[in-house]
Amino acid sequence: MTTSTEHVDVLIIGAGLSGIGAAHHIQSAFPHRTYTILEARDAIGGTWDLFRYPGVRSDSDMHTLGYRFRPWTQAKAIADGPSILDYVRETAAEAGIDRQIRFGHRAVRAQWSTVDARWTVDVVHGDEPVRLTTSFLYLCTGYYRYDAGYVPEFPGIERFTGTVVHPQFWPEDLDHTGKKVVVIGSGATAVTLVPALADRATHVTMLQRSPTYIASRPGEDAIANRLRRTIGARRAYPVTRWKNVLLGTAFYRLARSRPRVMKSLIRKGAIRQLPPGYDVDTHFNPRYQPWDQRLCLAPDGDLFTAIRRGGASVVTDRIAEFTPTGVCLESGAELDADIVVTATGLRLLAFGGMDLVVDGREVTLRDTMAYKSMMLSGVPNFVFTIGYTNASWTLKADLVGEYTVRLLRYLDARGYDQCVPADDDPTVNRQPLLDFQAGYVLRSVDEFPRSGSRTPWRLGMSYAHDVLNLRYGRIDDGVLRFSRRPAVAPPMPRAA
Repeated sequence: MTTSTEHVDVLIIGAGLSGIGAAHHIQSAFPHRTYTILEARDAIGGTWDLFRYPGVRSDSDMHTLGYRFRPWTQAKAIADGPSILDYVRETAAEAGIDRQIRFGHRAVRAQWSTVDARWTVDVVHGDEPVRLTTSFLYLCTGYYRYDAGYVPEFPGIERFTGTVVHPQFWPEDLDHTGKKVVVIGSGATAVTLVPALADRATHVTMLQRSPTYIASRPGEDAIANRLRRTIGARRAYPVTRWKNVLLGTAFYRLARSRPRVMKSLIRKGAIRQLPPGYDVDTHFNPRYQPWDQRLCLAPDGDLFTAIRRGGASVVTDRIAEFTPTGVCLESGAELDADIVVTATGLRLLAFGGMDLVVDGREVTLRDTMAYKSMMLSGVPNFVFTIGYTNASWTLKADLVGEYTVRLLRYLDARGYDQCVPADDDPTVNRQPLLDFQAGYVLRSVDEFPRSGSRTPWRLGMSYAHDVLNLRYGRIDDGVLRFSRRPAVAPPMPRAA
């Protein structure tokens, strides 16, 4: 039985990095509009509150991962997880956004009514069902499944007498001091964990099926720090932000247009930092091209330093089976372990698993197309945030917030109640929304909306292009359709 119902102008789902940013944009532009944030968990921060494994950090610089409206002022550009979490929470507290969050509220179903021009959202709060209505639904749920990570089936893992842990659920009391640790995986999480664990473990082995591109980058941005001291944080921040955007864009374009050149540069960087004679081509020479998957970052070359000092090593092989004391490989080699970390990837979940219904019709996500990578065809008054895969997430999140403000102002100025992208061009070919070859994407991409072969349905991966399109482009572009709520006829007089 539903115990409460209320209406807000804008309902934001998710109180992570994107959700707090979205609330800031809405609150700043429309101080008299009502909004609420629903957060399924019990804390602000999303990913940065969930992941608590040793060494957890950003894999991009904080001058682009930080909000456009709030400068990052710490010396470290590649920041640790607790610092990022503090930044998000301080942003929410300073603006009073934290007072608009309802924790432990998981949105499970949203139903749109064209007649009423509003969403009805069903929410689970403990054992109590709650219902809210809203004129505009703004999803900031990311695309990770928070309650489960991905772990392949490993033969004999039940025989292992040590500790097995997934990074997504790191136990607070797990002590790896003096232990032999095997980290299974070669993605960003494994590359972060290995040097962090090597400080106290007897030895850490990164066990990978195939190599990943790993590039070193200074943990501090010397130019940013110098500019901040010279002209102040407020003026230095946009300069540093654009510097890093342009450098990152140039790096990405070089990788896509001249992959051999980029492979050579990354390989030479690894050779410089690894011990003489190290088998780079076995352990650090991927089969795929740069940026077919996201490039892994080693701040100040920490992974290479751990290998050079002997605290860590890399083994490229496949698991045959687990033994009571470790892992037996297909090559016949065995790795002894006290702790095995399954850094084997994440699971994706579109829109937090929430069901969408439009005028009584269930929305099948894979049948929809993503308009400007932030709205869905046939779904009115609905916006979602998915960041870039080749740059910082928040760059796109901020632009989605800015565009949403522009869109709401456009509706207000012209007296419209509804807007919806119309997918009525048969010449547009459908493509995956996440054009990315990472395993966690390939496992779940069919559960997500599609993108299209041309603008405005094409997946955008250029921040500069999106600045022009989302910040300054036309709202009424012929694809986005606007309407007013249907007039309700007065009741007929009753016959005598």
